[in-house]
Amino acid sequence: MIDLKNTTLAVSKLARITGAFIREEARTFSSSDVELKGKSDLVSYVDKETEKKLVEGLQHILPEAGFITEENTIDQTEKELTWIIDPLDGTTNFVHGLPTYAISVGLMQNGEMVAGVIYEINHDECFYAWKGGGAYLNEQPIAVTKAAKIDDSLFATGFPIYNFEKLDQYLAILNELMKNAHGLRRVGSAATDMAYVACGRYEAFFEYNLNPWDVAAGIIIVQEAGGVVTDFSGGPDALFGREMVAAGPVHAELLSVIRKHWEA
Repeated sequence: MIDLKNTTLAVSKLARITGAFIREEARTFSSSDVELKGKSDLVSYVDKETEKKLVEGLQHILPEAGFITEENTIDQTEKELTWIIDPLDGTTNFVHGLPTYAISVGLMQNGEMVAGVIYEINHDECFYAWKGGGAYLNEQPIAVTKAAKIDDSLFATGFPIYNFEKLDQYLAILNELMKNAHGLRRVGSAATDMAYVACGRYEAFFEYNLNPWDVAAGIIIVQEAGGVVTDFSGGPDALFGREMVAAGPVHAELLSVIRKHWEA
C-alpha cells in the first residue's frame, strides 16, 4: 500500500526545488521565448523544462505511476496510480511578469485524487494534502472559511480563452455575484485560486473550460481542508468535466446561482 503522507511530502520537496528553477529563469526570461498553442494559450521553454524535471523526480518517487501532463514531455498513460501535472499554472502571468503562478502536482488512484501539492512560487507557499491526512500550508494545517452566504463571500474565477458559446450565461453569473458578494477576483492561476480557497482567503472558486492538470491537486487540497468540489450541476465530475465549483459552506448558495444561469 502506498504511503500517501511520505509521498506527498516528497513531492512538496520536489516542487520547491523545481520552483527555484522557475524563479531563477524569471529573471532573464524574454517574450521571444514564447510559443503559441492557441491565440491566448502560451507556452515557453520554462514550462517544458519544468515538466521534465518534475517527471524525472516523480519517477523516482513512484516508478510504477503513469502521467497526464500539460506539455506532453512524456508518454501520456493513465494507470492505477497516475500523476497529473501542470508545471507552470499561470504561464501567461509568467510571460507578462505578473508574479502569480504555481506548480501543480496531483496523484490519482483508480480515478480518485488522493494527494496534491501546489507550490505558489513567488510567495514560497507550498499547499499540500493527502487523503485522510488534512491540508497544509508550509506545514501548518489549513481549513476553508465558515461563510455560508454569498453576501459574506469573496470569490475567485477565471475567463475562457476559447469555447465562448456559454459566455452570456457565464457573464450572467458574474453579474449577479458582483452585485451581492464582497467581490470577484481573477488571479490567472486556477491552482492558486483553489489553494486560496483551501486556506480561507477566498470562500469559493468557479470556472469552466478547465483541464485536469489545472485542478487535480487543488481538488484533494480543498476537500481535505473541509471544502466541497463539484461540477456546475453539483455532480462529482470536476476533474475531467471541464467545469468546477470549489468552496466552503457557501457552495450550496453559489451553486444555485450558477445553475440558474448556466442551465438557462
